[in-house]
Amino acid sequence: MKVTEYFEKAQGQTLTSFEVLPPLKGGSMQSIFDTLDPLMEFKPPFIDVTYHREEFIYTERKSGFFEKVAIRKRPGTVGICAALMHRYGVDAVPHLICGGFTKENTEDALIDLNFLNINNVLALRGDARKFDTKFIPEEGGHSYAVDLVRQISNMNKGIYLDSNIENGNKTNFCIGIAGYPEKQFEAPNIETDLKYTKAKIDAGAHYIVTQMFYDNKKYFEYVDRCRAAGIHVPIVPGLKPLTKRYQINSIPRNFYINLPEEFSKALLKAKDLSHIKEIGIEWAIHQSRELKEAGVPCLHYYTMGDSDTIVKIIEKT
Repeated sequence: MKVTEYFEKAQGQTLTSFEVLPPLKGGSMQSIFDTLDPLMEFKPPFIDVTYHREEFIYTERKSGFFEKVAIRKRPGTVGICAALMHRYGVDAVPHLICGGFTKENTEDALIDLNFLNINNVLALRGDARKFDTKFIPEEGGHSYAVDLVRQISNMNKGIYLDSNIENGNKTNFCIGIAGYPEKQFEAPNIETDLKYTKAKIDAGAHYIVTQMFYDNKKYFEYVDRCRAAGIHVPIVPGLKPLTKRYQINSIPRNFYINLPEEFSKALLKAKDLSHIKEIGIEWAIHQSRELKEAGVPCLHYYTMGDSDTIVKIIEKT
């Protein structure tokens, strides 16, 4: 089923879904199963599988020339999606990104997904590589998520890159996109960010999943702004528990979001790591309860391989 069909079928009941990261190259699929096995009791209708652009470093050789070396590659998104659907009988939602893909690569990936009966995708631009000061698209690839959405939407209409293809098979992808309750960091203001989001909806996107946030007020304000801007698709809140000391600084710095004063004060006063984790879990429970009471379509948890924490949160929500 499509993600949006699950929302319609739920008739106002809040669903629960999860997101997992592929293991680093050389890692085991068992790590994904170990994360998800304890979470399946909560009957998620779908599970997201992220995709990360391959990163490179340049190392100097004895000759004086520099060699391009790939690091931190996370292959396997499509294979993991197929494995999850086979093992758990749930729909998988692979992330598709602009970075690292040509338009032809994207089309081939979509064809493979269609053959596997995977008909949900999350379309993202993707982040800049760590050594780049800004996002640099692949040569022959898309620069913006809206262009990726258009390509997927065109395939849903039977339109392929090769103009010689007539009466091409129409795919049936449900397209999700990212939303930013506290503004995408490159956008000059929230109004411009919403304009870009509306363009992706107009191009064929069907629902939005938000970046993490720790102040529910930001989410509710974002939904109101979206509706005022003519965006009426489901908006799913993305939640990531803060459970480690370094995250107090790294999450605001890396994701350009704020921690509520009450939350940050409690974390900074924490005596040890276990106390920080306890505070983070309680805050996530509070967020989840309030969002559920408000009737959000789904609570989408970024698991980061920590199923124990997610279980504790859901059991008390």
